[in-house]
Amino acid sequence: MNWYEDEVRQLQQRVANAPLQSTVFYGSSSIRLWSTLAQDFPGTPTVNIGFGGSTLAACSWFFDDLLLPRKPKSVVFYAGDNDLGDQRNPEEVYLFFCTVVEKMQHRLPGIPLYFISIKPSLARWDLIDRIRYTNSLIAQKISETPDFTYVDTHSAMLGTDNRPRKELFESDGLHLSPAGYRLWTEILKKQKGIF
Repeated sequence: MNWYEDEVRQLQQRVANAPLQSTVFYGSSSIRLWSTLAQDFPGTPTVNIGFGGSTLAACSWFFDDLLLPRKPKSVVFYAGDNDLGDQRNPEEVYLFFCTVVEKMQHRLPGIPLYFISIKPSLARWDLIDRIRYTNSLIAQKISETPDFTYVDTHSAMLGTDNRPRKELFESDGLHLSPAGYRLWTEILKKQKGIF
């Protein structure tokens, strides 16, 4: 995980004075690039500890460095996209998720975690079957895990043609546009106990 070290150290410094007991957004670039968190969730202390290009494996690896010190009130988590993009199979991604579950249960017991489903993107449409299967494995695990919630953004990101809605993405077809973040915000606001 050495290739993340510099970014993780910079991130630690940037959030060092952020309020504890906040809703912590953790994960890959879809979290890191969410620059409007404060405006999207007014009145709710939020902290963004996403780091670019990160995998679910990396999020598990840096759990103690990044997530644990924040003493979160709740955790909004998005990762897995890049693992599949790196050609990991769904079962591997699921196992990395299980390590995060174990760490949450042992180090942050009783803290709710909201996992945002792996998004269907234009850039990774060739991986859609693996994305759906990974989501189903993770959703099943979450259904058996107290304090965890599976947040289905996947369905709402598809259009009437059952393909990703172009307006939800930047020109690269992978990262979310402002409209994509508005959709995620709307869906997260409907979750109980998150804020």
